[in-house]
Amino acid sequence: MSSIEDLGGIADPEAVFGHDDDEIMLPPEEPSLPPAEWIRKNLFSSKGSGVLTVLFGLLVWFAYRGVLNFAFHNPSRKWAAVPTNIRLMLTQSYPEAQYVRIWFSLGIIIVLSGLTLGVVRSHPMINLRKVLSGSMTLGAFLALSALIIKNNIQTDADGEFVRDEFAEVLRVDRGEALSGRWWVFALAALLIGVAGFLWFKLGDRRRFIFIPFLGVIYSVLGLMVLSLWVVPYGKYGLLPDGTFLAEKGATVAATTQGPWTVMWVLLGLSWFVGNKLLPSARALKVGLYLSWFLAPYVIIFVVLRDPELDWGHVFSTDIPMFLAFAIIGGAVLYFLTNPSLGEIGRIIAFGLLMLAAFHWLAAFFGWYPMLQKARLSFLVLAFFALAAANFAGPRKVRLGYVATWVGAMAVMHYLITMVNTPSTLDIQGGDDFIGGYLLSLVVAVFSLTLAFPVGVMFALARTSKLPIFRVLSTIFIEMSRGVPLITVLFFFATIIPLFLPQGMTITKLAAAVVALVLFSAAYVAENIRGGLQSVRRGQFEAADAMGLNTSQRVGLIVLPQALRVSIPPLVGQAIATYKETSLLAIIGLFDFLFIAGRVIPAQTQFISQRFEPLLFVSAIYWIGAYSMSRYSRSLEQRLGVGSR
Repeated sequence: MSSIEDLGGIADPEAVFGHDDDEIMLPPEEPSLPPAEWIRKNLFSSKGSGVLTVLFGLLVWFAYRGVLNFAFHNPSRKWAAVPTNIRLMLTQSYPEAQYVRIWFSLGIIIVLSGLTLGVVRSHPMINLRKVLSGSMTLGAFLALSALIIKNNIQTDADGEFVRDEFAEVLRVDRGEALSGRWWVFALAALLIGVAGFLWFKLGDRRRFIFIPFLGVIYSVLGLMVLSLWVVPYGKYGLLPDGTFLAEKGATVAATTQGPWTVMWVLLGLSWFVGNKLLPSARALKVGLYLSWFLAPYVIIFVVLRDPELDWGHVFSTDIPMFLAFAIIGGAVLYFLTNPSLGEIGRIIAFGLLMLAAFHWLAAFFGWYPMLQKARLSFLVLAFFALAAANFAGPRKVRLGYVATWVGAMAVMHYLITMVNTPSTLDIQGGDDFIGGYLLSLVVAVFSLTLAFPVGVMFALARTSKLPIFRVLSTIFIEMSRGVPLITVLFFFATIIPLFLPQGMTITKLAAAVVALVLFSAAYVAENIRGGLQSVRRGQFEAADAMGLNTSQRVGLIVLPQALRVSIPPLVGQAIATYKETSLLAIIGLFDFLFIAGRVIPAQTQFISQRFEPLLFVSAIYWIGAYSMSRYSRSLEQRLGVGSR
């Protein structure tokens, strides 16, 4: 049986769409028209259609030309503000001496991405015709954009002298200005030339040639990395003594070229390891997904924060506490998963929940001292005990549940120890070790990963038959949706600390995450509730007929169908949460938008220059939101949302 990759060079339609059972059947190619016939049929099919096409084309032309020149031709524009402050906008005041931790964190994400793509064994293919047409379109777009941008120069009264944005007197004419964009025209010519040659060389055979989509993406990324070494983007920056560095016509600094090249190589190597060397086993996939869940917490609290552990305290307090909760808690859970225990197990679990609640109440009023790690462990043990009845069964199942508890305790105690340990970072101007886009991204990731399970619980509670759960969840959801996010941020950042017991504090970062988690969870709950209501009653009856208990019915039958239907609104909420991180400056955090709109315009070299950084921030937010939207569309198509 031939593989999909083997079809990449096949030009014979019968070989692709043959009827041999041993051949892989590719989806039929959509009928295509020659360019001239397509234009006549879709744009000039009638007189009215032709007039509308011409008018709309002129409107788009003048609008695009005006916007492009407004952004790049205005003599007051200082686009050097963006590359000069790129590190400030991305990571704010993270120490330059330890910046290798930023690249190491990015490397972790790159390796996980490559391993996941390789282990999943997904080989999406793309038609060569689409690649060639897209390349020619992109090349024409780049060349046209470079031509219609006017010269960004200033002349004196006689039109003899011009100034660039750094006030250096030069003599420049349009020919010299266009020659400064040689790399744009060279890239456009390369795209159009290579794609055009293959287009006419292959002829109609291009419709039957499919190439790996991941290979195309990896090649594009490789070209982008290569451009850092050959394209004169310029070298900009602020030196430690405050001197402004601007080397126009030079390639970017080696501190940028090297790390991005390493990241590109790591991506390819990790994909090769995952695809060729590792087995596509279910346990390995589960491990990768778990690594994705833990990666943000390890990166932020361990790698970037760089805690300085007190090993004496670790061996005298942290490790014994972990072992106590792991062993005693494991014994309790093993006992509670005994199938013959019955209602006694639920009573014991409820008692543990009351004990955990009492410990937190004691912390609030200061009745007796206890480490917060112990209180959290008691609370997690109570939740595990409440769910223990669902894992009652053979000894293997019970031991697996105990192993899950031990693993959860190990991860939780490790992360809490790292969070409570002082950092070695020397941060100038504050205690926040992250800022800029990194801060916005961290808050968004933490909020989304935590808001989803909280939202699922509230959705299930609101559809529950128990009045207490239904009423409490309804009150929380309606109150959260009826209050602006700004108010919620202020509440957790300024009001909550007033009620905390002496010695207990909450950082602004933690306050922002908690506020966004609870605020987003209310909307997630309503989105999932809509999906739950779409599940037909027959599914519930079928689950009951199979003898499934409530947890199994919800987790295996109802919730998967509800989540499938809820994908569009859930992704919409994820995009909204991602963009809402731009409000963090309200509570004093240096987020991405605040640095672009307030910090950079206050610099001596870029006084009142807000347009350029804000446009860059808008582009980054748009790329992130559009990427999530595109992934949502592909996921919906793969799962058949709306079609079956």
